[in-house]
Amino acid sequence: MSGVQSVQRAFSILRALAASTMGVTEVAKAVDLPKSTVARLLATLEDEGAVNQDSARGQYRIGDGLASMVNEVTGGKSLTALSYSYLTRLATEMGETSGIGFCEGAQIYYADHVEPDAAVQVRSWTGEYAPLHLVPSGIVTLSNFSGEELDAYLAGDLVETSPRSVSKPTEIRSRLDLVRIQGYAWGFEEFAEGLNSVAAPVHGAEGELVATLHVHGPSYRFPKAGEADAIGRRLAEVCSELSGHLV
Repeated sequence: MSGVQSVQRAFSILRALAASTMGVTEVAKAVDLPKSTVARLLATLEDEGAVNQDSARGQYRIGDGLASMVNEVTGGKSLTALSYSYLTRLATEMGETSGIGFCEGAQIYYADHVEPDAAVQVRSWTGEYAPLHLVPSGIVTLSNFSGEELDAYLAGDLVETSPRSVSKPTEIRSRLDLVRIQGYAWGFEEFAEGLNSVAAPVHGAEGELVATLHVHGPSYRFPKAGEADAIGRRLAEVCSELSGHLV
């Protein structure tokens, strides 16, 4: 089994456990893997503190160390797991990869992605980070910062990773004003050449930003001419629907 495959299987197990506690047999059925494979992966995850086992009942649950990272929400489900059906819908509707991201300091952490059934796909960014000012998820996040938080961020080192990266504070502020009006943000090859992306916010029960959903694809086909606004509005609608489940 390759390292990548092991990581993918481990994440499938974590996604299943995000919904409820389960025994090895239940997890194996949920992720459609051999019981021996699941037992081995659960042991590894337990060693890393990602899951905990009730020794009396033999049930596994998400570990305390991981629970904070995946943003526990109503009903004991993690927001990452809760978003999966929404990401699947977006990937199916738009024919491109969809994902969820969380703000961690000055970066966006990409927690999960769902890929479409397409002949040409872009690389997976799951588990990776990106500077807030260079990706739409980060721009959406910055648009929810307080004045002091935004000033502090823009006073920092605003790196560039592609010829189209936007790093001037005045230009970034202008983009944030537009995001607050539109409810979504586009990025055109600003983080990586050949990659376009759009993101919108997910809000919690108190109206606070808790995550962002995004869709990204090759710049030569995403978005199609004249469709950027419709795609952005559709994404915002799906994010609003997900937000409604967090109230």
